[in-house]
Amino acid sequence: MRMLASGIIMLLVLGLVNFYIGWHLWVLLQEWLPGIHAAAYWPVFLVIAFSYIIGRVPLPKALKPVGRLFKVVGSYYLACMEFAVILLPLTDLVYGVLALTGVGLSAFVTEAGATVLALLAVFLLWGSRNAWSTVVRSHRLKVDKSIGTSVPLTVAVASDLHLGNIVGNRHLRRMVTEINAMNPDIVLLAGDVLDDSIEPFIRNGMDQQLKQLKGRYGVYAVLGNHEYYGGSIAQYTEVMNNIGIKVLQDEVVETSGVYVVGRKDKTAEAMEAGGRLSVEALLDGLDRTKPIIMMDHQPTGFELAARAGVDVLLSGHTHRGQIAPNHWITRRLFELDWGYLLKDKLHVIVSSGYGTWGPPIRLASRSELIKLEVVLEGSMSYNEEPVTSTAKAVLI
Repeated sequence: MRMLASGIIMLLVLGLVNFYIGWHLWVLLQEWLPGIHAAAYWPVFLVIAFSYIIGRVPLPKALKPVGRLFKVVGSYYLACMEFAVILLPLTDLVYGVLALTGVGLSAFVTEAGATVLALLAVFLLWGSRNAWSTVVRSHRLKVDKSIGTSVPLTVAVASDLHLGNIVGNRHLRRMVTEINAMNPDIVLLAGDVLDDSIEPFIRNGMDQQLKQLKGRYGVYAVLGNHEYYGGSIAQYTEVMNNIGIKVLQDEVVETSGVYVVGRKDKTAEAMEAGGRLSVEALLDGLDRTKPIIMMDHQPTGFELAARAGVDVLLSGHTHRGQIAPNHWITRRLFELDWGYLLKDKLHVIVSSGYGTWGPPIRLASRSELIKLEVVLEGSMSYNEEPVTSTAKAVLI
């Protein structure tokens, strides 16, 4: 009942927001196209406004391409809707101030409409560039534990790929190329590899692209909330296992003297009868003198991870809000919504993600990959002195 009530409230809010946007666009079109009829305009506008929801309705196989088209159109409209919610109230405020001061407003609708549309175009172009043009962010982390080598451990991290109808093979191929160029010892995928449905992932052979990822000591992944929403976790984990990528679900693997820990996503607490293990329970029995790298898709529980002896915690989920000013919200929802934090001896890194949810648009965030240089006791970075060592280290 709570979910039903929440759904109804959400639809009512969306309806009111889109009526507000639609009315402004209707006023502008009447100015530019005086002969336009409301009966022709409103049905088209409402279909576009709700096309993302329409695209998520299960359809027969023959109509699935139509559903995909609706989802793509709806994704871009979501970005337009957010921009409109910011720009239109400002426009109305300017109109009210000018009206109160007695300024002539005969050309206001045309001039304001052209300005808003021009700004929207700039936002979309710049946001698209941020979404598809990826940056690699490097972090050098000192961990006071040893694996008996003088060479730092290179770890490549990607989160929030959201592979589906919008983020596809072209973007994925670029990711594989970038990661393999790092020559990583370990590759970690920190959740939300899928954008809900597994169907486009399978249909477009994206698993074969992921299969090209090369990690000297393995490639590992964890589940994100969107894998749970898609409802195909068993199929997804089987497909990933078949291409050599282990999906860790409250599991630990030891590779090259390092523990890689993968937690179930926090969504499991609501969607699975057994929930998920606590960090302490998950690490029970491990030799905590060895380095521990943990993936937990949603950036929560830093204090518990630090107390349990985790050395590096990797998360994603937030997209850093993806579209400004949402990052002001995520900054308040999470202890760390993006970037790096040292909590006691725990290194926390939260990525803004590689792909996008909904519109392939980013403002105040970028598509990113993470390259970690984990400098362990007795090891050194190239051209640097040993971090902690009483003997001479030899570079291999």
